[in-house]
Amino acid sequence: MPADDRWLVVGLGNPGPGYSGHRHNVGAMVADLLADRVGSRFRAHKTRVDLIETRFGAVPVILAKPRSYMNESGGPVCAVRDFFKIDPSRLVVIHDELDLPFGTLRLKLGGGDNGHNGLRSLRAALGTGDWHRVRFGVGRPPGRMDPAAFLLRDFSAAERKELPFLVDRTADAVEALLADGLERAQNAYNS
Repeated sequence: MPADDRWLVVGLGNPGPGYSGHRHNVGAMVADLLADRVGSRFRAHKTRVDLIETRFGAVPVILAKPRSYMNESGGPVCAVRDFFKIDPSRLVVIHDELDLPFGTLRLKLGGGDNGHNGLRSLRAALGTGDWHRVRFGVGRPPGRMDPAAFLLRDFSAAERKELPFLVDRTADAVEALLADGLERAQNAYNS
């Protein structure tokens, strides 16, 4: 049972400026925009995440970005969840999704890791996959390119033109999920 009515919203990515424009960092990009919207800056926390304690409207939120690499995200997310006593049902994870076309947005509760190393790490650390996911489609790699190499590349020039709008829409979807619940947010934002 949660200690209170707070939500934990986590934007997945890899730390450091060298990764900031990569497809794998779109979750962190959305978290950065959410931080801008509330006029706050992330600060380091002892749980190995950067976080902000804030509100979106009436909803209290801990907005977090792990300071670990994607495939080790579970430990820091589990630590911040435990520190703030957040029930997994009040966890929202924003992440890239290879199996959705670029810019496609899907919100859901639960599910597998679908080969996503960050989700695999979260599931292992949390002991469950029953948390909310905001999945941002980055599309499949061209030809026979290794998916890992594709994810660790910047978005294409054409994609970068659309990216600010799509990141903004994804941030809207996160806020709608928190304010209105999953079903209403899915109806409004699942594309």
